[in-house]
Amino acid sequence: MRRLAIAGLILAALAALAAVGAGLGFRWELWSHRTAFTILRWAAYTGLGAAAVSLLGALAALRRRPRRGVWPAAIGLVLGLLVAALPLGHLRAARSVPPIHDITTDLEDPPSFVAILPLRAGAPNAAQYGGPAIAAQQRAAYPGIATIILPLAPQQAFAKALAAARVLGWDVVAAVPEDGRIEATDRTFWFGFRDDVVVRVRPRNGGSVVDIRSVSRIGRSDTGTNAKRIRRFVGEIKA
Repeated sequence: MRRLAIAGLILAALAALAAVGAGLGFRWELWSHRTAFTILRWAAYTGLGAAAVSLLGALAALRRRPRRGVWPAAIGLVLGLLVAALPLGHLRAARSVPPIHDITTDLEDPPSFVAILPLRAGAPNAAQYGGPAIAAQQRAAYPGIATIILPLAPQQAFAKALAAARVLGWDVVAAVPEDGRIEATDRTFWFGFRDDVVVRVRPRNGGSVVDIRSVSRIGRSDTGTNAKRIRRFVGEIKA
């Protein structure tokens, strides 16, 4: 019975290593995102199997004296379920938001990329905005995302926006004060997907308006990542 519990723990540990390795392998450019998701899916299956084996080991160990194997079985059960929950959580997040990957504070005139365009060459997702259909989905899902209005001169607003980008850890590709344009890239946690950001600062009524657009390079749905990035930027600007 103790061997059964240990077997479940070993399976759970292997599943956890595969799940972590799926993201790291993509981040290190060892395989494509499709391969990474395949590894993650099979890691989840292995996690469920490990949880089942660990549960059997725990039940068997509880019926015997001494109760050897209870703790390995319990750890294997919890670890296996955690690994299985990762892709399920990702799927739940994807289903809770529209299948879009381009979010902006200005739906009528989104900021455009300039310096980042060469970096997006060959990316599955286009840099051009998708138009009214995308805007309608964003408006329904993220009604709170809107242009930032600041009582500052454009030069001050630009400096504030650039400082916010750096505080958030973005890799600033271009900062052009005369155009009021900041372009940067950001990477998601774990898988390290590259997303691109453009910030635009314009004068208005003695102050400034700041618009931001965040676009994923790959993936039909961003699972809400770009909207979260914009909200963090807005929070930093207003802090």
